[in-house]
Amino acid sequence: MHEMGEAAARWLVGRVGEMEQALAALVEVNSWTENPKGGREVGALLREQLALPGLTAEVVASTRYADHLVFRSQGAPGRAPLALVGHLDTVFPPGRFEGYRVDGPLRRGPGVLDMKGGLVVIAWALKALVAAGGLERLPPLRLVVVSDEEVGSPEGTRVIREAIAGAEACLVFESGRAGDAIITRRKGTGMAVATAHGKAAHAGNAHQEGANALWALARFVDRVQQLTDYPRGLTVNVGKVTGGQGKNTVPDQAVAEVDLRFCTRADGESLVQRFHEAAREAAAGVPGTRVEVQGGVAREPLERTEASAALMDAYGACAHLSGLGRGESPLVGGGSDASTSSAMGIPSIDGLGPRGKGFHTVEEFIEVDTLVPKAQALARYLASRAG
Repeated sequence: MHEMGEAAARWLVGRVGEMEQALAALVEVNSWTENPKGGREVGALLREQLALPGLTAEVVASTRYADHLVFRSQGAPGRAPLALVGHLDTVFPPGRFEGYRVDGPLRRGPGVLDMKGGLVVIAWALKALVAAGGLERLPPLRLVVVSDEEVGSPEGTRVIREAIAGAEACLVFESGRAGDAIITRRKGTGMAVATAHGKAAHAGNAHQEGANALWALARFVDRVQQLTDYPRGLTVNVGKVTGGQGKNTVPDQAVAEVDLRFCTRADGESLVQRFHEAAREAAAGVPGTRVEVQGGVAREPLERTEASAALMDAYGACAHLSGLGRGESPLVGGGSDASTSSAMGIPSIDGLGPRGKGFHTVEEFIEVDTLVPKAQALARYLASRAG
């Protein structure tokens, strides 16, 4: 509804100070994934910021992390819901990178970009829509904020799936990119642990009686590294290898930890299958050894579809009206919870938070003047889906 969106956009004018104050409160609390106490404090602040007429909050208890949050609005009857997704956890433990800092037009601090800034954008867009007529005029909303995204959403994936089932679209408010480019493609991610077993023996007195697990593992490493195919967006990285007791002992065990990235679900499944083949081939080359592989696909890719491209265009038009860019981002190598919604068949776009750089580094910042237009873009888009 054009009038509602424009009224919400007007309401947001001049509110950057409010948004910044809310953002600073979130950033000042350390919510490293493994710091559930801090995460719960951030969750309580978010519930305060999102205490809006027509929006209910559910706390989903975690067994290890901070609680996850699900907000719902009833919305117009007979409409499929719209999903908004974010996370409250950050990557640095207490004492490593702390506090909220003003630096000219920039705002610095852990999570200011990834992605507490995006959560504030969502909250103020919804506040604006309440002021412009109420959430009941919109399609039903499902806002999910998980607390474990930075470690792959081991619990959050289920929370998201259950909360947004049946949604017609999903918008994810991860770190905003240069030029406000909208993300439609992310690589899938996976991991594997290869364990080679052999037989220990004294390297001098009984070398021939041993079976060198490190040798078998080295053969495995060589094979899987060769599966990298840059033109197809496939990468395999053996990032850590351990094994052996000392130079004079034939090693009976060795372990490799492997990261894999891929652009399509089929490629991810194929990579995992080829890892197992490489393990059999490697062990066959070193008699007396065996290589076991555990793990596989962790996050499926965010794949671009006709429906997600149409969603990008519709949201991009609202971003343009708000003074933002509307282009499409290049393929992104890292995963996010947009991959979960995409794998459910829900058209999904990502990177809709405030513009900035440096996520996962101590140089993390946002351009503070993008907070209001990002909220205006979301408010305009949600209002466009009314009626």
